[in-house]
Amino acid sequence: MQVTPTQGACGAIISGLDLSTEQGPDTIAALRTEFLKHHVLVFPEQELGIEDLERFTQYFGPFGHDPFFSPIDQSEHICAIERRADETASIFAENWHSDWSFQKVPPAATLLYGITIPPKGGNTDFADQHKALAAMPAELREKLEGKIGIHTAKVAYSPEGMYGDADKDANRAMRIVISEEANESEPHPIIRKHPESGEEGLFSTLGYILGIEGMADEEAIGLLMELQSWQSREEFVYHHEWQPNMLVMWDNRSVLHKANGGYEGYDRLLHRTTVADDPTYY
Repeated sequence: MQVTPTQGACGAIISGLDLSTEQGPDTIAALRTEFLKHHVLVFPEQELGIEDLERFTQYFGPFGHDPFFSPIDQSEHICAIERRADETASIFAENWHSDWSFQKVPPAATLLYGITIPPKGGNTDFADQHKALAAMPAELREKLEGKIGIHTAKVAYSPEGMYGDADKDANRAMRIVISEEANESEPHPIIRKHPESGEEGLFSTLGYILGIEGMADEEAIGLLMELQSWQSREEFVYHHEWQPNMLVMWDNRSVLHKANGGYEGYDRLLHRTTVADDPTYY
């Protein structure tokens, strides 16, 4: 196994492994070490079927719960991140976020496998939230110390949300599930230690965080906007360029991510799984 750090703020390229075959415990342990160190792992040139992706995902824990996606027909654990060439709706997930941070126990990791990759555009950006906190001005950090963010999915997945009634005529290829469940909320510290490594970092961002406990809404949104501006600075970002048959996994406890467009007129298809975190951490 060879590990080559990316040129960005986080991430490493892993080569020398065939993930279509079973991996031994020593390899899995080594991958977990690199995952906690680099937060994003990239595996190019992998020919993975449905069972291969499921098997590799479970090396890192049980499958997570995806409340607002319906899975593909062939697997109850894999969702399709898909866009047809003729779609004109907004790009899915084009704002910074940490996957499902509104859950009581958000997923530890997300895996995304590139199947149909356009010849241009479609990059995924990652922002290292350990580096963002470490470099944060003392004045901003002081405002955030001890603050509890109120996380919710309602801006995206409620009937009134971005993908709700207003989007029902968009004819999206993705199987998005809209539900009143999205209006529920869950508290999480904005500054917290990583459950496994113990390294301090920032968790999630504006969009899934719509308030701060004990703070008036207007004041909270202002602070969250200031925070997001800092979290996504270029010095904390890795810009990932996709290739067909490439698997990428990232640590939702360490990085933010967002999708990008630029591939209008082309089909795009990736398969996605999540890994559940240990509930004892929460």
